[in-house]
Amino acid sequence: MNWGIIAPGRIARKFAQDLALSKGSRLLAVASRSLERAQAFASEFGAKHAFGSYEELLSCPDLDVVYVASPHSHHAEHSLLCLRKGIPVLCEKPLAVNRRQVEAMIGAAEANNTFLMEGMWTRFNPAFSHALELVQSGAIGEPQLLRADFGFRAPYLPEGRLYNPALAGGALLDIGIYPVFAALSFLGAAKGIIAQAKLTETGVDATTGIVMTHESGAVSVLDCTIVADTDTVCSIHGEKGNITVQCRFHEADSVVVELKGEQARRIELPKTGIGFYHEIRAVEEALQHGWTEHPKVSHAFSRLLIDTLDRIRELAGIRYPDFD
Repeated sequence: MNWGIIAPGRIARKFAQDLALSKGSRLLAVASRSLERAQAFASEFGAKHAFGSYEELLSCPDLDVVYVASPHSHHAEHSLLCLRKGIPVLCEKPLAVNRRQVEAMIGAAEANNTFLMEGMWTRFNPAFSHALELVQSGAIGEPQLLRADFGFRAPYLPEGRLYNPALAGGALLDIGIYPVFAALSFLGAAKGIIAQAKLTETGVDATTGIVMTHESGAVSVLDCTIVADTDTVCSIHGEKGNITVQCRFHEADSVVVELKGEQARRIELPKTGIGFYHEIRAVEEALQHGWTEHPKVSHAFSRLLIDTLDRIRELAGIRYPDFD
């Protein structure tokens, strides 16, 4: 598969490192608003083409799929450029800022019979996938409670990506998406949500706490913050025992299983590379089969995820004036 990358920043660098590990893929082209930056990235990772605009990338010969790695405030715009040309897209999470944008992206994918997937790479990593399989198999009985957190200290830079409302900054969409994603994956859709946030001077959320009651009857307790370091663990508690995806759960290499009456056991499930490798392989699989979505991160799941995030933002008073 010949890949193109839109926006060669920090996350794109990690992606390109794992792309080089896949025998079924190669980096063909890179596009940036700066030609010099695109050329430097292309030279570092062995890409044949470098472009100084995103539009130029679309006419690149032999291009099979594009990874959109721009800030999530621009995911919809850049993905739509590709989808309307019939070019498959893997878009970094979150798929977009709100449901309206997500619907436009999915609509363009369907209208052009073109693949689109949200880059929830955690779903394909071995440790997380195995934990999900264990829970779904009934290993801990009916799940009753899930706890998940994600937090780190970010320097306060008002114009930077994390603190700028014009870039849909804040904790929730950047890292809070991981606990929410985990809760929906293990427990299904939420029927009730309580959410509160502490906002920064720029108006984005520094810290957000969430409690969700799921349609199964289970409860999830979630939090995210960009002003403190937290454990970043996901634990699922059931009638027969507990499963813990260790720190940091979105990129974990092991799962701990504790069943009643048994000694706790750790299952080592190392990921390949940084972790994007498994997502890349999933996209290769989808394109080889001619799919327009992947069943593990389907369009329906992306709709559920953004709907949940939209509800949390509304309840917590998190606003992005340029998008809401």
